[in-house]
This record gives sequence, C-alpha cells and structure tokens, in this order.
Amino acid sequence: MSRNLTADLAADLRNRIVDGVIQPGEKLPSENTLISEFRVSRTVVRSALTRLQAEGLVETERGRGSFALTPPAEGPTQAPGTRPVSSMEERLQMLDFRIGVEAEAASLAARNHSERQLKAVHGALEQFTANVSHPAHAMKADFEFHRAVAAASGNPFYTDCIAALGQTMITMPRPRLVAGDDRETRERFDQVVHEHSSIYAAIADGDPVAAAAAMRLHLSNSRRRLAGSARN
Repeated sequence: MSRNLTADLAADLRNRIVDGVIQPGEKLPSENTLISEFRVSRTVVRSALTRLQAEGLVETERGRGSFALTPPAEGPTQAPGTRPVSSMEERLQMLDFRIGVEAEAASLAARNHSERQLKAVHGALEQFTANVSHPAHAMKADFEFHRAVAAASGNPFYTDCIAALGQTMITMPRPRLVAGDDRETRERFDQVVHEHSSIYAAIADGDPVAAAAAMRLHLSNSRRRLAGSARN
C-alpha cells in the first residue's frame, strides 16, 4: 500500500505546531525546504498546507509564506458550538460576529468590573504593548485582553463565548503576524495598542457607552485592516 504523502506531511507539520516546535506566529519552512526535506512534489506540499489551513492551524499570506496559528487546547479537533474559520469570507464574518458580542461585553465591563478584573485587562494590555517584536507573544496577549474584557462583564456567557472561539480568533492575515522593524508595521501595531488603550480607559472610567464604542471601533478597524491585507 502506497503512503499518503499529503497526510504524512500534514501530520508532521501538525505535530510540530501542536507540540510547540513551531510557535504561533512563526513562519513554517518554505515550500522548497519542505520539498527537499520530505522529498515530495510542490503539489503535495500545497495540499498539506491547505489541509492545515482548514483545521485552523496554518495561515498563508500571499508573498509572505505560511505561518503557524495557535492550536485549540486539544489539538485541531473542533470544539462544540464552533466552526472552522479558514476562508477570508469566514474571517470577516467572524469579526462581524465579534463586533456584536464584544461591544456589549465591553459596555457591561464598564458597569460591572471588579478591581481584580480591571487589573487583568490592564495587565493584558501591558503584555501586548511590550511584545511588538514578538508576534507569537503579542497574539497571545491580544487574546488575553479580549478574554479579560469579557470576564469583566460579569456575565459568564460572554467569557464562555470568547473561550470557545479560542486564540484562533486573533489569527488574522496581517503584517503584524511577522516580526519586523519597518515603519509601516510599527505604525499598525501602535494603532492597535491605541485602540486597546481606549477600550481599557473607557472601562476604567465606568463609561459603558464609550467602552462599547471603543470596542466597536477597534474591531471595525480590524475588519478593515484584514480586508485591506487581502487586496495587497
């Protein structure tokens, strides 16, 4: 019986990602490297990457390469109540969904947060800000910020929703996924920091209208940035 070369390659890369050998945000070996290492065709490599994209483990950016995403807690198995997000349309739909959910969560957080919860939001903001040069860490802190806001709402259903979406909800094809010192990349990162800071400030001030507006603006801008990256 002949080996399924696509399945073998996908399994190897999947294990590397799930085991943390390839970290979230880290670039996968190039197509040419994989072709040489596994002695397979370019078609096999692309088929394996497509399979991993469908599992939410890999994101491919045109002209940049393929990057590891944060795997679900129990590997690529789909969690109950969630659905795979791999196409650009699905990623934009995910952001549309998040705008509705997280704007209300931020509003409630402004009303209901405890001091401990507010410190958790601020801590995640600080971690995100400090990791401009470490995309994998920045992605994790980005997710922790949104999860902390949901927790501060005081409504466990918001917390459960964000937890079910998992860190892969942050997996957007954007230049900040790749560490870089160029001015444009830094400006994009600084803009996201500013948006997160505005959300935190409104929650800390106890202003539910401003908190909802700040979250809606942030996620709407994220949607715009994502759509723009697809056109580049």
